[in-house]
Amino acid sequence: MKCLLFRCVFLLAVLQRSNLQFTEPATVRTWCEGDILLLLDSSGSVTNHEFSRLVQFAAELVSPFSLGRGHVRVGLLQVSSKPNLDFGLDVHHDQQSLQEALLRVSQMQGDTNTETALRIAQKVLTETQKNVPKVLLWLTDGVDPGDVDKPMSELKARGVSVLIVSTIHANYQVLQRAVSPPIESHLFFVDFDDINIIKEDMLKAIIKIICTEQLRVVDVTSHSAVLKWHPILKTDSGYYELWYQSVLQRDPEIRRTLSFESISEELTSLQPETTYMVSLRPESNLMLFNTLTVYFTTLPVLDFMSPAFVSVSDSGPSHIRVSWGPLQPAYVQRYTVEYGAIPSGRVQTVVLHGQQNSVVLTGLEPDTQYLVTISALHVNGKDRAMSVRACTQEAAPPGLVHLQLTPVAQQEVEVKWLASQEGLKGYWLSWEGEKSHTSSVSSIYLPPTHHSIWLPHIIPSSRVCVSPIYSSGRGDGLCCTAQHKTG
Repeated sequence: MKCLLFRCVFLLAVLQRSNLQFTEPATVRTWCEGDILLLLDSSGSVTNHEFSRLVQFAAELVSPFSLGRGHVRVGLLQVSSKPNLDFGLDVHHDQQSLQEALLRVSQMQGDTNTETALRIAQKVLTETQKNVPKVLLWLTDGVDPGDVDKPMSELKARGVSVLIVSTIHANYQVLQRAVSPPIESHLFFVDFDDINIIKEDMLKAIIKIICTEQLRVVDVTSHSAVLKWHPILKTDSGYYELWYQSVLQRDPEIRRTLSFESISEELTSLQPETTYMVSLRPESNLMLFNTLTVYFTTLPVLDFMSPAFVSVSDSGPSHIRVSWGPLQPAYVQRYTVEYGAIPSGRVQTVVLHGQQNSVVLTGLEPDTQYLVTISALHVNGKDRAMSVRACTQEAAPPGLVHLQLTPVAQQEVEVKWLASQEGLKGYWLSWEGEKSHTSSVSSIYLPPTHHSIWLPHIIPSSRVCVSPIYSSGRGDGLCCTAQHKTG
């Protein structure tokens, strides 16, 4: 009995300690700000039990944070054959609402279409607040993740921190390339039944990214990057010590001393496609501060900036499609399309995300020349624009205005019609007739001077159709049902 009592007390103590450990991060609620998108593997390769453990783990990870703009925003994106955004970043503004939503999540099954899910994730995370830390937390069994290298690189280039939790059976090389450095604190392999053993470490990693005393990298290019941080030193009694170097130590370490009021610093003369480690240490006679560290990778060198070409296709009387390239989502923040009739038409504007490289402009005037300008705002703040002239087609002339079928004799009808002669090249007639006791569809071309014809061997209730022909093709026609003459 004493042994049983001891075991119960010990279990209770463990549970209480576990709860205390979990609620302890609540002290960071008021000084954390950022966006967290949960990328949850909901495919059929994940068992129902594993899925429920992942959802519970995610719910516990986000529970310490105060929610809403100015604090932490949380979204959920499920990965399956057709990935689904269960809720976006601006849906839940309190923990009760968020936790209830997570409890209602159901597994979708299907395939692991991670590539499409990452495109959605990129749109969710990069079309929101620009100056807050962003985290993509990928919870997966790691089975057949697909080709995720490019979309993950684009996310990281836009300042998104990628953290991953996976099973021990996953493809380590793929996930190692996908995760944001440092790998040892952002990539975890664990049996989902034992997932709670990494909860504290993962929570610390998230806190380090989204909470106040953290160093962020924005506006990364092939040769530069901008560091930003919240003010730490409150008086002029201190300064910041900044140093950085490539992780492979190819170049000498660079050190700078910054004033106490500094909150940003641009790093220049960097090498393309190189990972750097940057450290910032506040120095003060009043107290000791922790050293802040961040890693980032510069982008490859571009041969040319978008838009390098603009083309027009699919032109109609009231619309045109405009396309441009190359597509550079890692470099372009947004595109602005401006268009107006030449010479003095009203200029209209369409703003598009950097992932889009075509648009259909509608509501245009027929047979009109337009000037279309595509402007790209790059992440480094530079603009590039290119213009093209495009013409809409002439408005299609009106089709037939009248069609009449008059029975003449048994199985014979006279067809008469009226149509506009402008641009007319002829007529196309089709009808259902009878040959050798079998029905067949016949057709004939008539010149534009013809406005009537006799059709023999018309079967009962045959449909007779007449269409005008223009230089641009066949226009809209009219059809009638033939009625036989009786008696």
